[in-house]
Amino acid sequence: MNDDDQKRETDVGNRITNLIRSIGQGPEKPVAVEEQRKLAAAAARLDQILKEAADADRQALRNAAGRLDELLSDMHKGKDITDRVKRRRRKPKETSIAAEQPE
Repeated sequence: MNDDDQKRETDVGNRITNLIRSIGQGPEKPVAVEEQRKLAAAAARLDQILKEAADADRQALRNAAGRLDELLSDMHKGKDITDRVKRRRRKPKETSIAAEQPE
């Protein structure tokens, strides 16, 4: 993980912490040990979700860079890449509201 990714993750964590603190300015009574365990487990799950999302984004970028590299290499060799470059028409995604409305 490079420094930019680490900094972004730290910034996100700090923003979440600040938002949580600002909502209630902390509990008025001490938090029970069991509640602390639940919160720690939830925080660990959130950290894992954020890490997996960052890893997926990173992998998607690597895949796209690889495809672009291949296209540029083939272009440089004089190969016809028009079939691979043509945009495919995609059907617009239906939202749940649009799907529920009768026509």
